[in-house]
Amino acid sequence: MSVAVVSSSSVVADLVEQVELAVQVRTGGRISGLQVRVNEGCLVVSGRTSSWYNKQLATHAIRDAVDDMEVRNEVEVA
Repeated sequence: MSVAVVSSSSVVADLVEQVELAVQVRTGGRISGLQVRVNEGCLVVSGRTSSWYNKQLATHAIRDAVDDMEVRNEVEVA
């Protein structure tokens, strides 16, 4: 019997990748400079977009991708 050991850094990396993809797909890639990171247990998403609608789409994508985690959407609308 083998036991798989998964490091927390690989779990975080997988989560970051999943959220990045979800935001890109949901917004049609309209978040430029998209960055996703986990900071002290909080998922932080940043970047820049041209409309509040795109930021809202990003929020919904993030919420669909993560279950029970604090999220901070710092996408700037400019």
